[in-house]
Amino acid sequence: MSFSQLGLTPELLSALSEQGYETPTPIQQQAIPVILKGQDVLAGAQTGTGKTAGFTLPLLQRLMETQPSHQKPHAIRALILTPTRELAAQVFESVEVYGKHLPLQAFVVFGGVNINPQIKRLRRGVDILVATPGRLLDLVGQKIVDLSQVEIFVLDEADRMLDMGFIPDIRRIVTHLPRERQTLLFSATFSDEIKALASQFLKDPAEIAVARHNTPAEAVAQVVYAVAREQKRELLSYLVGSGNWKQVLVFVRTKHSADRLSRQLQRDGIRSAALHGNKSQNARTRALNFFKDGSIAVLVATDIAARGIDIDQLPHVVNFDLPSVPEDYIHRIGRTGRAGMQGEALSLVGEEEVKQLAAIEKLLGRQIPRAVEPGYEAGFSLMTPPPDQHVRHSRHHKRKPRIKNPVGHRRPKTANAGRRRSSAKIQQGRGKA
Repeated sequence: MSFSQLGLTPELLSALSEQGYETPTPIQQQAIPVILKGQDVLAGAQTGTGKTAGFTLPLLQRLMETQPSHQKPHAIRALILTPTRELAAQVFESVEVYGKHLPLQAFVVFGGVNINPQIKRLRRGVDILVATPGRLLDLVGQKIVDLSQVEIFVLDEADRMLDMGFIPDIRRIVTHLPRERQTLLFSATFSDEIKALASQFLKDPAEIAVARHNTPAEAVAQVVYAVAREQKRELLSYLVGSGNWKQVLVFVRTKHSADRLSRQLQRDGIRSAALHGNKSQNARTRALNFFKDGSIAVLVATDIAARGIDIDQLPHVVNFDLPSVPEDYIHRIGRTGRAGMQGEALSLVGEEEVKQLAAIEKLLGRQIPRAVEPGYEAGFSLMTPPPDQHVRHSRHHKRKPRIKNPVGHRRPKTANAGRRRSSAKIQQGRGKA
């Protein structure tokens, strides 16, 4: 099937062609025709499935087809809510790219930046507003934003909205919307809470699901290393350096951990940056851009901060800390293995995280293969995997040549060698890196 068979206008098809997109993904094939009919939609799709285009393309077309003659120019006719600033910025970018040949004005608002330039731009009028809940409520409270003309309301990543406690804010926002509207709710999972939320906001929605509940991307190779907590950083540095990895997204549990690990990796000679909610918006944008263009190899992030990261060809995801909620593991590894590319997800599991690993494997319905890196063997064991899952290393191809003497990339002579390494020796090695 091609995009032209979905009933899209020449302007949208031209924008897609200019981006090199020819074949719609499963979520796009199912969602676009339904949305074009004006029906409410409850869609379940894992990250990386093309869901943003799945609602952006028909949204743009419907706004062009239903332009009312009595309405003032550039009143807000479509509202797209996202849980994070990064995701809001990326959805806005998609609206701009796909709508480049249409006379529709779009804008994005989120917190963490000066509100005054946003107010100035909104006063000139926009057709499509992409927003995070908090900043939108600020603007509604100041009577800068009028939502009374909204025809299409999109709630993106509703499961993360739920996790982040945004549902009360969303309910307040909905009170400012017209009763007669089209509502589209997208979520990575269909939990009971999400279905309850949908029953409040949607009218007779079409349900669309392109992947089984909580199924990780098939293109992602998963592997687990049992490793003592104090050796996690050294093992990570070794894997990144010996494999010559150019782009690695590393998940940690806390903002403090993100900063600390990023600094440690820098000392190991690995270009890295931290991404979390305490960073200014400019710092977050800069870190993301450096990661995307290859200026840094490792981006250390918390779950919430990483939610908006959308990189088609991200090859590696590392769980430095396992998530407390098993479903978050699915979200994390879904950052790789996109757009038909193969990806690899590694988890460094300490003895105190064995129960979390068991919960994740229960959710997956299978055991994740174990891997051992000689010199980093743990003094504890995870549940013994079947014999054919014992592998020396997760990569099935030959290892790339090792970087010459980078600190942290050397294999220790014994399991405890990394712990005994003196600070003087590290300082000496850093000079060689």
